[in-house]
Amino acid sequence: MNIIMRFLINGLVLLVIDWLLDSITIKSYGTALLAVFILSIMNLLVRPILQLITLPITILTFGLFSFIINAFTFQITSYLVSGFVIHSFWGALIGSLLLSFIQSLLIKKNKKNRQ
Repeated sequence: MNIIMRFLINGLVLLVIDWLLDSITIKSYGTALLAVFILSIMNLLVRPILQLITLPITILTFGLFSFIINAFTFQITSYLVSGFVIHSFWGALIGSLLLSFIQSLLIKKNKKNRQ
């Protein structure tokens, strides 16, 4: 049940990011849920491959290139999900940062509640 709740909350978080940023447009809550699902698959399958390929650049930039990889997977998700549009790379970067930050806050709060 916890996974389903996190999935639904992440859809709401994506809608809030749409509301905050003009460079991201989401058609509906269903579109946000589909985008979260596809983004999860992208983070599971594509992101590790990209991290391995770009490891030298990531080391040279002290890990900052990982933000670019996150933005890239966010942008690819927008190409795969109709109704989820990212108008600029900076929108993808800021959107992916906000989503990661809010997800980490939710995970931290969930761990606190378990203790």
